[in-house]
Amino acid sequence: MSYCTKERACSDLAKPPVNEPREPEQFLMQMPQGNPLLLSHTLQELLSKDSVQVELIPEKKGLFLKHVEYEVSSKRFKCSVYRRYNDFVVFHEMLLQKFPYRMVPALPPKRMLGADREFIESRRRALKRFINLVARHPPFSEDVLLKLFLSFSGSDVQNKLRELVQGVGDEFMTCKLATQAKDFLPSDIQAQFAASRELIRNIYNSFYKLRDRAERIASRAIDNASDLLIFGKELSALGSDTTPLPSWAALNNSTWGTLKQALKGLSVEFALLADKAVQQGKQEENDVVEKLNLFLDLLQSYKDLCERHEKGVLHKHQRALHKYSMMKRQMMSATVQNKEPESVEQLESRIVEQENAILTMELRNYFSLYCLHQETQLIHIYLPLTSHILGAFVNSQIQGHKEMSKVWNELKPKLSCLFVGSSSMPTPPLSPPEGNFFSS
Repeated sequence: MSYCTKERACSDLAKPPVNEPREPEQFLMQMPQGNPLLLSHTLQELLSKDSVQVELIPEKKGLFLKHVEYEVSSKRFKCSVYRRYNDFVVFHEMLLQKFPYRMVPALPPKRMLGADREFIESRRRALKRFINLVARHPPFSEDVLLKLFLSFSGSDVQNKLRELVQGVGDEFMTCKLATQAKDFLPSDIQAQFAASRELIRNIYNSFYKLRDRAERIASRAIDNASDLLIFGKELSALGSDTTPLPSWAALNNSTWGTLKQALKGLSVEFALLADKAVQQGKQEENDVVEKLNLFLDLLQSYKDLCERHEKGVLHKHQRALHKYSMMKRQMMSATVQNKEPESVEQLESRIVEQENAILTMELRNYFSLYCLHQETQLIHIYLPLTSHILGAFVNSQIQGHKEMSKVWNELKPKLSCLFVGSSSMPTPPLSPPEGNFFSS
């Protein structure tokens, strides 16, 4: 195991099923073998850690009341619990408090006034992506916070989450290797960090554009379905027209009647084509767009982590060094001016405290880089997800076009009667080799 965490029992948690292979607490205290900096996980191992479903509670309990509730079902813990958005918020806050140097995915925005079904569905999808990324993240998946969130069925889950973190300290305080992190880091860690950050920024930008294109493709499929359905309805309306035939057109009465009867029956096939197009659009939303969004959420959490590292640990370290230099100057000034011994002793004590604070900041900085190195590896473990996404996109296109082609081919013979006129009028070919479709 490449991550280190501290075991903490919680009697309030639901007991796992007897047939579960092993509990995370059984191996939390094991020391990692070899270089703990290096991760040995594969994408399949991460994906198989858990699969969590997030579904809206039926409308009678949620959609038309003051809040929306979700049923959160974990395959790993074999249980379902009810959670509100604020429960996710507290869980997110506790993860950041306990794991400030790890990739904690962002939550979707809080519900706005007048939120419609589209917003609620979009947020449900985002919460599902969030909890699955957390459930598959190595240190999070082994932590009691996750277990409580996915298995505790009591009404005070928010307080329980806070109690688990209260007084424990963050990962730096509980990880046995925290003070040794510098020993495992490569000498050019700063250069590696800068290069990795630039690479992942570029990957994010490209995947952002891919997601936008995929959304447009899925949207066009659904728009195509709407157009096909309307096209069929208009043909049916034309075939159902009851306007009397003028006397001057009576000679073609049989032709128009035959055409109307044929047009009226075509709406069934066009409705089926519309249904196939909708299915393809929905499949692309679920299998392509959502997977791209999942990977973008992960990449964004890496970008957020890099910002926390620079604005948090590095900034605090610099402030501590500045404060230390100010104290040293004060000490030198006090010595030169022969101030009272008590004042000098107090200043010396403060300097020692500041030296300890600087040492702690330095250790935290190295531990933050240690975690960043592992999180970078985690991003690269997820990169093969690209092939999954492309495979889903190709399969969707093949399946969609195959099913629609079948319906088009079934529709084609039904068009023959549209070209049957008087005995002196030949039937035009359905597929002319070249030129105008209606040429003789």
